[in-house]
Amino acid sequence: MDLVLVDNLWVVIAGVLVLLMQGGFILLEAGSTRMKNAGHIAGKTVFTVGIATLVYWAAGWAIAYGDSVFGLFGTTQFFYGDASAPADGGLAPSVDFYFQVMFAAIALTIAFGGFAERAKLSAYVIFAVLFSLFVYPIVSHWVWNDGGWIAEMGKQDFAGSTVVHLTGAMAALAATIILKPRLGKYNKDGSLNEIAGHNQVYTALGVLILWVGWFGFNAGSTVSLADGFFGFVALNTQLAAAAGAVAALFMIWALNGKSDIPTMLNGALAGLVAITASCAFVAPWAAVIIGIIGGIIVVFSMKMLDRNRIDDPIFAISVHGIAGIWGTISTGFFATPELAEMNGGRAGLFYGGGFEQLGVQVLSVVVCGLFAFVASFILLKITAAIVGGLRVSEEEEIAGLDLSEHGSYGYPENMPAKEAK
Repeated sequence: MDLVLVDNLWVVIAGVLVLLMQGGFILLEAGSTRMKNAGHIAGKTVFTVGIATLVYWAAGWAIAYGDSVFGLFGTTQFFYGDASAPADGGLAPSVDFYFQVMFAAIALTIAFGGFAERAKLSAYVIFAVLFSLFVYPIVSHWVWNDGGWIAEMGKQDFAGSTVVHLTGAMAALAATIILKPRLGKYNKDGSLNEIAGHNQVYTALGVLILWVGWFGFNAGSTVSLADGFFGFVALNTQLAAAAGAVAALFMIWALNGKSDIPTMLNGALAGLVAITASCAFVAPWAAVIIGIIGGIIVVFSMKMLDRNRIDDPIFAISVHGIAGIWGTISTGFFATPELAEMNGGRAGLFYGGGFEQLGVQVLSVVVCGLFAFVASFILLKITAAIVGGLRVSEEEEIAGLDLSEHGSYGYPENMPAKEAK
């Protein structure tokens, strides 16, 4: 059997699974928001994947994986160089690009969670280009490029708790701050009005699709089937997701006296986000602990953001940001000596590795998170200047983005009919 061919096939299949995650995000976001915005959410997800793909092909890949300048950004392989070259004992360049562009698109989709139900379509278009050029590629260069300055410190982020999830979440945070809360979300005294999503079945199905796609995200990042290590990564991924779902369910049940379904679903996602950095570095028992803590902290993060009037309709900041921070730092505690040696970096604190790896993980979270937030904030202000403000008018927000931005409802049979002339 040609192992090179098999590895390339595996990575393409894994990339397809990551693309499938976009379908999960469509259902998750649409189900978590109101019916009048469902078509808009579905459509903008598809076209922003298109924008991310084209921009990453033209320049994002070059900035992320080109020859490094002082470990900060790449300067070669614009328009992806010679993607037609065959595999040379590893991945074919086109396969490598295909897999990586899916990660870039996921980061952008996470960022757009902070725009939900109140941003102009034109703002999505402009920011999709800017984020795919100047935010995600730079963070991925720092952490994943062999010449990146954080990579050279031994940073452990196997599949992107920092690179993908924290980066996207910090952009979402910048957007929620600039856009301000949705109409009616908070009262003048700061008290909260729940704005329920219109379809919990969609939300649950979206989470399940994301869960399935995550095996492409994490296990696919092994880029090989030969030694069977992808199965170990898949096991850790499954354990953490399961633990996050159960922990969040029991935590919200204990706090509120009701077993809130959306919170449980976010717990599953938090477990998945948390294990993304550490899935190749920790033992299965640690994956369970990482998932449990991810599921618990997402509950308190969601409540904290609401207390501070930060309106995050799909909880992108809590699920992808806070859980991403925890997941990245967790390898500094739980990384085993054997797995760290095999996959890069050093053993964690609980395995006698001292504070060195933990320090690298904390530093990377602070630097990457701060950069992603500040850069996104500036780029959003530029976007606002170009399109005349990020937010639709009050009338358009009340009518819903399906009608105001696209001229038709996602659920036309359930919406008011136009009067006949």
